Amino acid sequence: MIEPEDNITFARFSLGFVEKDEITLLTETNEARFGGHQSLKDREKSYNATNQTIHCGFVKFPNETSSSTGFDLNEKDKEYMNTCKIVVSSCIFGSSDFLRRPTSKVISEYSKKNVCFVMFVDEQSLAKLSSEGNVVDERGNIGLWKIVVVKNLPYNDNRKTGKVPKFLSHRLFPSSRYSIWLDSKLRLNADPMKIIEYFLWRKGSEYAISNHYIRHCVWDEILQNKRLNKYNHSALDEQFYFYQSDGLTKYDSSDPKIPLPSFVPEGSFIVRAHTPMSNLFSCLWFNEVDRFTSRDQLSFAYTYLKLKRLNPDKRFHLNMFKDCERRTITKLFRHRTDT
Repeated sequence: MIEPEDNITFARFSLGFVEKDEITLLTETNEARFGGHQSLKDREKSYNATNQTIHCGFVKFPNETSSSTGFDLNEKDKEYMNTCKIVVSSCIFGSSDFLRRPTSKVISEYSKKNVCFVMFVDEQSLAKLSSEGNVVDERGNIGLWKIVVVKNLPYNDNRKTGKVPKFLSHRLFPSSRYSIWLDSKLRLNADPMKIIEYFLWRKGSEYAISNHYIRHCVWDEILQNKRLNKYNHSALDEQFYFYQSDGLTKYDSSDPKIPLPSFVPEGSFIVRAHTPMSNLFSCLWFNEVDRFTSRDQLSFAYTYLKLKRLNPDKRFHLNMFKDCERRTITKLFRHRTDT
């Protein structure tokens, strides 16, 4: 298996990240936030695929000590994460899931030596796992998973906190070139290098995610979220109306120019190269979750379509594949608790 040479069709530009909030913004809100206080003007500008500095989480409070706003890791774990070139990651917060270990027999020796398998947990989840016999060994591992404890969770909503490792792997693993995300309800049943080769290298893509197995229109996804009371209805409406006012339309499968096979992803499994466009999209998608609701299926199409619309000369090479392909390489389990 040979990695292809750098794809010259991938957009090239430089991204920097806002490290501290501006004092003027804080005086209006009097609140330090992990995602910072991004103005609507800055939000609009951030969608341009050009050299710029954008909000992308990890924004510190602008005082003498540059206080953290959450997702704190110990220095030893940070040092380890800085060495990772290829990453498989997941998370459990609030004891929401059992630990699903990757199927070791299908993971190549190369991947076991060269791929970082990182499971982010809070202290509550670690204690629960330990009580069930999942004890961290002397290397800090449970099986293939390197257990990284997160302190000072940035959000009261554990689902929203989970979007930090889901979307911001390029920030957590600054030296990494590729990453695979899987929700904790999934068990990995395939070798990471084969996954990267199939979903990215073979397709000439820099980002891969599956479509939802049933729904393809954001309108339907909104109704389903309300029907199952997945989130506060007023908050869902606020987000939905905002997106409609900014050009989001219904998914029309009969449109030959439809830019995606679905406007609703099954976002539990993501494969990505850490290219500028992939990193930008991930920051933008995270910022939508930070600004609105944690239901990331609602903001995916809006984020992608707006990025595409504002950058007609810089293509984002996204591979949206059928969900049946995801199911061949992961096994789905139920959450420990209803989320």
